Amino acid sequence: MANSPQAKKRAKQAEKRRNHNASLRSMVRTYIKNVVKAIDAKDLEKARTAYTAAVPVIDRMADKGIINKNKAARHKSRLNAHIKAMSEAA
Repeated sequence: MANSPQAKKRAKQAEKRRNHNASLRSMVRTYIKNVVKAIDAKDLEKARTAYTAAVPVIDRMADKGIINKNKAARHKSRLNAHIKAMSEAA
């Protein structure tokens, strides 16, 4: 446990930051999940709108360092590939 006042403050700040980052990570997962649900339901229009809503959120979290930029690119690429395959099948 933190003993000095500085260590206590850092521990408090770290906990606050951890909770905030966890909230942001959860938000990204929710947006991704919305796209995946629309894809699974074979709803092309809903999938496209969910994807266009998710992309800026994913990019923003990558810029903030909440998720790695390569992970963000991978998510966007895979989701877009699924949507593109759905539109070609239709």
